[in-house]
Amino acid sequence: MNGLRPMRPRDTTEPHRVATPLELFFDLCFVVAVSFAGSQLHHALSEAHVGLGLSGYLTCFFAIWWAWMNYTWFASAYDVDDWWYRVTTLVQMSGVLVLAAGVPRAFTEGDITLFWLGYLIMRLAMASQWLRAAAGHPEGRRTALRYAAGICGAQVAWAILLLFVPREWLLAGFVVCALIELAVPVWAESAGRTPWHAHHIAERYGLFTLIMMGENILAATIAVQEAGSERGIEPGLILLSVSALVIVFALWWIYFAPSAAELLTSNRQAIPWGYGHFLIFAAVGAVSSGVEVAVDQLTGKAHLSPVGVGYAIAVPVAVFLFMVWLLHVRPHRYGPADTAAFLGATLLVLLAPLTPEAAPVIAVVTAALVVITEVTRKSDPRRYGKRPRP
Repeated sequence: MNGLRPMRPRDTTEPHRVATPLELFFDLCFVVAVSFAGSQLHHALSEAHVGLGLSGYLTCFFAIWWAWMNYTWFASAYDVDDWWYRVTTLVQMSGVLVLAAGVPRAFTEGDITLFWLGYLIMRLAMASQWLRAAAGHPEGRRTALRYAAGICGAQVAWAILLLFVPREWLLAGFVVCALIELAVPVWAESAGRTPWHAHHIAERYGLFTLIMMGENILAATIAVQEAGSERGIEPGLILLSVSALVIVFALWWIYFAPSAAELLTSNRQAIPWGYGHFLIFAAVGAVSSGVEVAVDQLTGKAHLSPVGVGYAIAVPVAVFLFMVWLLHVRPHRYGPADTAAFLGATLLVLLAPLTPEAAPVIAVVTAALVVITEVTRKSDPRRYGKRPRP
């Protein structure tokens, strides 16, 4: 690390570009917030408060994901790794921990004050990074200033929501503010594309997916361990544990089978791809909550119906499969058999809760999808690895 220096853009064709230790540390702090949100979703679903759980989880997750995503794309373009850049990033990491501390109150009491404070810390730190990029990169100055202005303007909208909007209108106000946030990159990038690195972005998204899958395994393992210590190791618990492990392994295989970097050729492809990962990440985070609800059912703690418990696992898995097909698989044009396999598997996963054992059925379906897609793609060399549409 050198002294403070002008924030110049990184080379978009830089070979062997990989995530830095600071970026990995950054991700770990965000997973803490994700685990808090997932824990609250688990408790809400177990108590049969489905609407409250889903609205709380998706709104909290949006704030977590959006702050993570903005930093990730900025760092891909302007990571100078000097002491000021590191300090500013550490401030953002502190903000996500404040946000994580506010997640339980946001869920249970509808009090978003602490949650918003953490988000504000992250976003103002991000705005300062863009101002620094505007000063150090004259060619990208207009884009950087738009980002800084858009971020600050969005924070004003959040403050108005917090201070003046009645509680019964908070969800509608949240949607409006979220749309403002989503519009900022589209508006800013229309003044000129930031120099993000396609392979670096693909790796960063993949690493965050991996970390969240690891958190899935940890949360499910702890839930099974606690249930086993209370009631002993029962056949139903063993079946659920094996099923959950197979599901996570299959989701990992499915996500990383196609290459993502070659799809990110311009903002036209990259922005929908990046935004669409909100549902992929949220689905991965919700799988562990579903498994924990299933454990609660086995121990007699869940107030949700058996079908509802099945859907607590099935819905996030189905969302994951469909979004991975839409963002990762379809652009590669692997062929109609591949598409039919993904869409058929998504439908079967959604039907699984209507069977006596939802989790094992989902495990079989996702594992079968891995086998089918691997065989069909490799059996047709004309399609396997075919370049995406321009």
